[in-house]
Amino acid sequence: MNMERKKHKMKNVWKKVAALTMAAAMTVPFAGCSNNAGSSSAAGDSSAAGDSSAAGDSSAADGSTTSGGTLVIGGIGPITGAAAVYGNAVKNGAQLAVNEINANGGVNGMQLELNFQDDEHDPEKSVNAYNTLKDAGMKLLVGTVTSAPCVAVSAEAAKDNMFLLTPSGSSLDAISAGDNCFRVCFTDPGQGKIAADYIADNSLATKVGIIYDSSDVYSTGILDGFKAEAAEKGLEISAEEAFTADAKTDFSVQIQKVMDSGADLLFLPIYYQEASLILQQAKSAGMDMTVFGGDGLDGLIDQLGDKVDIAQDVLVMTPFAASSPDEKSAKFTAAYEELTNGEVPIQFAADAYDAVYAIKLALEKAGVNDASMSASDICDKVKVAMTEITLDGVTGSTTWTADGEPTKAPQVMKITVTDGVGSYVSAQ
Repeated sequence: MNMERKKHKMKNVWKKVAALTMAAAMTVPFAGCSNNAGSSSAAGDSSAAGDSSAAGDSSAADGSTTSGGTLVIGGIGPITGAAAVYGNAVKNGAQLAVNEINANGGVNGMQLELNFQDDEHDPEKSVNAYNTLKDAGMKLLVGTVTSAPCVAVSAEAAKDNMFLLTPSGSSLDAISAGDNCFRVCFTDPGQGKIAADYIADNSLATKVGIIYDSSDVYSTGILDGFKAEAAEKGLEISAEEAFTADAKTDFSVQIQKVMDSGADLLFLPIYYQEASLILQQAKSAGMDMTVFGGDGLDGLIDQLGDKVDIAQDVLVMTPFAASSPDEKSAKFTAAYEELTNGEVPIQFAADAYDAVYAIKLALEKAGVNDASMSASDICDKVKVAMTEITLDGVTGSTTWTADGEPTKAPQVMKITVTDGVGSYVSAQ
């Protein structure tokens, strides 16, 4: 999310990072938005994941004949390094959408091409990747994947008037550089607000204990939103215990303070690696209370492995779950597994898939039909069209405001474990 913001087996390389994917990378803010649980999917046709709809006609808005060509969509994210699970998920999800769109005739006579560059979750390398993509003819950007790089790249994209749609950059600053910047995922503070609302509205607790990473913008962003809304909802924060990136293996002190505070729910606005340790240590300490986390807990099932039983009934906010019986999610999951030789898609993949289909709808709405148009001219048209479309995607039905923020309903999933196998089911 900033670290910025769901599956259960991501081919032994998963959530929100290579089994430890993000464990090592937690020293730098990630993206997040967030992971698994939606019931709708994107696909402007009858292909793998359902269908999408624009607010208006899906054909060229001006009714003109198409000039065609190949339109290059750039992508930036960590393909190597500790956050590689996230980047590869975005790359694969975006590629799947591009493949489907091209197989169904492209966009207004144009074929799409995805050029995805590795940034290793490093802001400087991300800017270098952006410049490489510009030199290669990029006309729109899906990225970046994680928040810190997105902040750096969005500043450059704003200067160039390059359309940017990040699937997962969830920090407030990720898209604040200009009106050319949009996102698919929720913001970190927004996710915190939603969490507090859900806990209060469903009477899950009156006293909440929190364990968070004070060195991570994703974690602190969610925390800030949660605390503000908790105060409005009458939730008491009985314990607020921090850890840092250089001390995230022993949580015994924090756990004991939460237990001593009388909390009846533990809120974890963190990533799944640390959450897995907290759950194990909490069980050893005798903690017995509801556990609720954000999309960063997507990947918890795989991380725990044969200890997954301790995640029973853990609640996770996420816009997509590969195990969902929803038809769109099922079609997307099947298509993704076929593309990746069996990898189970995580939220980042679904966000990226939806991002490409959102671009398709915006291009159609704007009547962009000539791949030789300048990136700036395309951006001028697409950023207006983004506020006029509705995407029925795998992460939900989404519209966008002029400031680039998505509007869609949150999803809360519950982990269930049967015969040692964990899965996500709707908690609603």
